[in-house]
Amino acid sequence: MATTTLPAKKKGVTSSSIGLKFLMAASGVIFILYVLVHMYGNLKALAGQEAFDEYAHHLRVFGEPMLPYGGMLWGMRVLLIVAVIAHVYAAVKLWARAAAARQQRYSVKKNLSSTLSSRTMRWGGVALLAFVVFHLIHFTLVKPNFNSSASAEAVKDSPFVMFSASFELWWVLLIYVVAMVALGMHLYHGTWSAAQTMGLTSSAAARQRSKALGGVLAAVVIVGFLIPPFAIFFNLVD
Repeated sequence: MATTTLPAKKKGVTSSSIGLKFLMAASGVIFILYVLVHMYGNLKALAGQEAFDEYAHHLRVFGEPMLPYGGMLWGMRVLLIVAVIAHVYAAVKLWARAAAARQQRYSVKKNLSSTLSSRTMRWGGVALLAFVVFHLIHFTLVKPNFNSSASAEAVKDSPFVMFSASFELWWVLLIYVVAMVALGMHLYHGTWSAAQTMGLTSSAAARQRSKALGGVLAAVVIVGFLIPPFAIFFNLVD
């Protein structure tokens, strides 16, 4: 009797946990590169209004006439949106699979350790996503003027005035500090997780290097991003 066997359905890369982790790692690398460039741009505020506004202007005219005004910025935004979607998708899928796996019996020590680490990454990621939305509304989309001491015209005409007027307010600075600490923790754990996914933690020395790299990266990003806001808040920038 003849039988017909249907070919097995091919599974995509993201059907496996390893594929999802690689997707998270790749999108995470894009974020890290962007964060470092963004941090460099923010540090331009220490040089004063002219330097900061000139830097902001060059970002918008970069690539002209081959690119339209602001073309590079929009290209970066599209890339980041794709990376965010990929990162969140992979995180949610892995989160669901981890929840299902916890229904099985593991050793108590391993389960507590993995749960603490994963919870830090998950809820820190949710907090960062909320901050990104606030940040985009604040500096890109709506651009509300929270500081009544700065005129709306000045805020609109000068990126530096908008930047400095915001961080003269203690509550904006506080939001920023909390967000940068969350970002640093996310980068620390994310660097370790990415290194593990890529097979770079096969020895004790390699694991220590991965943790050290994550710690250095987190410290540089936190300090680098917080220097300009604190300098503005304490009137150290003209």
